[in-house]
Amino acid sequence: MSEFYYNVSTGQVEEGRQSPGTELMGPYPTAEAARKALETAAERNKAWDEEDADWEGEDSPS
Repeated sequence: MSEFYYNVSTGQVEEGRQSPGTELMGPYPTAEAARKALETAAERNKAWDEEDADWEGEDSPS
């Protein structure tokens, strides 16, 4: 089964590890999921920020 990576330096999806790990996000199960890597990361970061704010008893960040 192939794994896909999003290369943050080139903005390209790679099948398998073709570049140094410092340039890659993943692995992802599909090329489409790898293409959405930045969007997925942004959504997760927002959710984590909201959870942190709830934990600290603060208003959620905008």
